[in-house]
Amino acid sequence: MRHLLDTKTLGLDEALQILDVAEDMRDTQSREVRKLPTLRGKTVVNLFFEDSTRTRISFEAAAKRLSADVINFSAKGSSVSKGESLQDTAQTLQAMGADAVVIRHGASGAPQTLATSGWITAGVVNAGDGTHEHPTQALLDAFTIRKRFFGAESRGRDLAGLRVTIVGDVLHSRVARSNVWLLTTLGAHVTIVAPPTLIPQDVSAWPVEVAYDLDEAIAAAPDAIMMLRIQLERMNAAYFPTEREYSRRWGLDAARLHALPEGSIVMHPGPMNRGLEISADAADSPQSTVLEQVANGVSVRMAALYLLLSGERDAAAAREPEPASRARRPEEDAR
Repeated sequence: MRHLLDTKTLGLDEALQILDVAEDMRDTQSREVRKLPTLRGKTVVNLFFEDSTRTRISFEAAAKRLSADVINFSAKGSSVSKGESLQDTAQTLQAMGADAVVIRHGASGAPQTLATSGWITAGVVNAGDGTHEHPTQALLDAFTIRKRFFGAESRGRDLAGLRVTIVGDVLHSRVARSNVWLLTTLGAHVTIVAPPTLIPQDVSAWPVEVAYDLDEAIAAAPDAIMMLRIQLERMNAAYFPTEREYSRRWGLDAARLHALPEGSIVMHPGPMNRGLEISADAADSPQSTVLEQVANGVSVRMAALYLLLSGERDAAAAREPEPASRARRPEEDAR
């Protein structure tokens, strides 16, 4: 794997490989010594042009548990705030010898530009770009669903036959987009539910069912329901009358939680607006996977960095890593 930029172009075999390696990584994290020597000598740069807590810390923890050196770069207080371009920043990182760059950027397509521009030879991981995609979030969500429904037998399994309902601010959600493509690739049936004003114009090209009534969607008995954060910071218009009205019609409250089928799970990518898109009853219920998603995120990001960097690179040209079939498994590095 050279880069991880989206899930739309991620094939089934590639997706299953990442999820299965994440299983290996999760197993290593239950040991007394959780650190692996796999990426010793490699440098991972977290290049964040947008604020983040969970994603940045998760990538940092993942890289450090693989023994990589980590550089955290925030646009605030850096030369970017003085007008430095993405190209100049990238070339600075290249001069520092970065092996992988984890980038979050407000502009859709920025990670793709970084990966294909020739400015840098490092592998690039998209940690969220504008309203485009957030592939590792979708991968950790799929990992969480697979683990909840298949447990110890999840390795190698896709999600065929499972029904996933994604609810809320789909228009501004890169998490929703990445999940739609990945979950569909894995065989799940995906339904999106939102006010008409928060449904993207190009949704007809998406492999999803579209609904506008949350109660009807819950009556269809989803296996997993994913509540999206209302992204007020990205809204420049009145997409719904009031927050109270939104919560009444599209929020997962105690009554709707009770109406969900037994065994279904409640997901949220975080951070949560409690009382808006999700109630405390739902967020803290046994059906909630919110904290599991955070924990699984470290394992999934360890897997992504492992597959990106475990192959030997040519120092001058940064050639392709070894094929996955020839790459060492992480547990071999722990011996």
